[in-house]
Amino acid sequence: MYKTVFHISKMDCPSEENLIRLKLNGIKDISRLDFDIENRKLTVYHKNNLELIDKSIAELNLDSKIISTEVFSDEIHSEESNQRKVLWSVLIINFAFFLIEIISGLISNSMGLVADSLDMLADAFVYGISLYAVGGTMSRKKSIARLAGYFQLTLAAIGFIEVLRRFIGAEAFPDFKTMIIVSFFALIANSICLYLLQKSKSQEAHMRASMIFTSNDVIINLGVIIAGILVLLLNSGIPDLIVGSVVFVIVINGAIRILKLSN
Repeated sequence: MYKTVFHISKMDCPSEENLIRLKLNGIKDISRLDFDIENRKLTVYHKNNLELIDKSIAELNLDSKIISTEVFSDEIHSEESNQRKVLWSVLIINFAFFLIEIISGLISNSMGLVADSLDMLADAFVYGISLYAVGGTMSRKKSIARLAGYFQLTLAAIGFIEVLRRFIGAEAFPDFKTMIIVSFFALIANSICLYLLQKSKSQEAHMRASMIFTSNDVIINLGVIIAGILVLLLNSGIPDLIVGSVVFVIVINGAIRILKLSN
């Protein structure tokens, strides 16, 4: 495997990137393209056929030249494969617990569980778009993190509206047993997800965003368990609504951290 870096003077926007991708699409020896539009550089990971690659890019008349070429190991590709495996694992876990918590929350009338289920759904969404970011350019990875942040903010706003509605209206008493049991298993699931993400040791924006979300989930699960205990001790549904509100504050804080990370 070889790594060849091109400087392309006239590559200053995504349209040139698309032209190059289309031009090189038929060359089977190319395994990956990394575009750095800001610095007008293209890194090509390939097996052979450097002359064909150089000729194909030159035919686009974008003033291209080879800066360097070197033998390249498969370490990055192994890392990307590991990232995909980890993200698929945590995506499946989070989406499964979204279904479990949303159903349990609605049946038990627990705002804490409903809030946590929406956070699980947001996480599943983050992991899904993070899978799309693996192997992509740095700008795309930051865009993915930014999209995840805005998605979290939207869910938090919806959640706060529901909490307010429940504070004002007369809602049925939440089932504290369901709250505690479901949240306990969700805590175990999120702890496993966090372990898998930290084990990957990736510092890329989309993976760091995933770790931030999962860290929030562990805190949230503990909060819902405490709320269930308080509902039992105080014989009141207010702790459930308070924890629901706190959950959405945590979600907003996580979203802001993600947005800062994507800048």
